[in-house]
Parts: sequence; structure tokens; C-alpha cells
Amino acid sequence: MTKIPSGILALVLIAVLPSAWAHHVLGRPAYSLNEDSNTPPAMTVETQIGNYFISAMVFPAFPRPGEPGRVHFYATHLDTGEPLDGSVEFRVRNGGFLAGLVTDAEEESLGAQVLDDGVYRQGFIFSEPGNYVINVAFQAGGEPYSIDVPLRVGAPSALGPLGIAALIIVLALLSVSLIQRKRVMRAKIGLAREERKAHGAAD
Repeated sequence: MTKIPSGILALVLIAVLPSAWAHHVLGRPAYSLNEDSNTPPAMTVETQIGNYFISAMVFPAFPRPGEPGRVHFYATHLDTGEPLDGSVEFRVRNGGFLAGLVTDAEEESLGAQVLDDGVYRQGFIFSEPGNYVINVAFQAGGEPYSIDVPLRVGAPSALGPLGIAALIIVLALLSVSLIQRKRVMRAKIGLAREERKAHGAAD
């Protein structure tokens, strides 16, 4: 499968610990979302995959939990300039800093859309804040295509990736220190018992 990872395509968003998100995402067509052409996108991804030039935009600029948002997806053939005319599937998965390490990054379907006036529109509503990845997939010429678009819903966490990494290191060092301290205490207790036994035998 031809796939471009989100880390190469877009700016890295501030990541947080994975939040519970399954069954908290609502996907729907975006036609009823009161589109405003002046609304800036939260993320714009443009790249070339195979025979297509692809552009994806997420609206609004600062998605909030419980409020509707939308994805606009464009795919144009490099040789003919014709837009992709088929079905495009939109899926979402957790995109937190530890996603895939602590939990399996399972995908949930947002919906499948067809071309409308040169663009594929997919609506969404997230009830929980967090970092997500919207996957857009389609087939053309017998080949599968896929692109990941990172998305932040809600205010960024004060604890970013570096803070989380530092916290994990500190916790690991504390755990090692406690284990070593317990071992030392056990050794001292065992030595004291042996000394008492030795004194008792001498008496």
C-alpha cells in the first residue's frame, strides 16, 4: 500500500497520553455544517502519492469537543488533471504520544464519501479532547492509496512529549532506587541476624 506517514507530511502536534475515544466519535457528511469559506483550516496537508496530487484540510482552525468539524479532501491525477471520481473512506484513530505503545491504535470509521463539486467532504464530532489521526483512503487504477492527517481536538495539554518522557524517566529511576533500597535493607537485616546467631553460639 502506498502510504505517507503523518510525521513526514505535517507539523508535529503537541501530544498527550491517549484518552478514551472509542465510540465517542461521530462521523457524518459535511453538507449540513454551515460551511464558511473564510474559516481557516486547523491543518493542511499537500503531497504527491503515486499518480495523484493530494490535498486535505481540516476545519475549523481550533476544533473543540462536542462541536462539528469537517475534512475536505482533494485528489487530482498528475497527468490528466482530472479529479478522482470514486469513493473515499475516512477513518480515525488515537494519535497520542504513547498510542500504539500503551494501547492498540484501533481505527474507527467516520464514513465514506463521493465526489461533490470537486471535493470529498466528511464531517465529524469528537466528544473527548485529545490528539487524533484521520486516515483518508481510496483506490485508483487497482492501487490502494492512504494518507494520515493529524488533528488536535481541544486545548493542548500542558504536559507535552518531552514532559511525558521526562516523567517516565523519573518514575523509572525512582522505581530502581526503591528496589535497590529494599535489597540493601534486606541484606542488612540478614547480616544482623547472622551476627546475632554468631554471638549466641559464642556465648
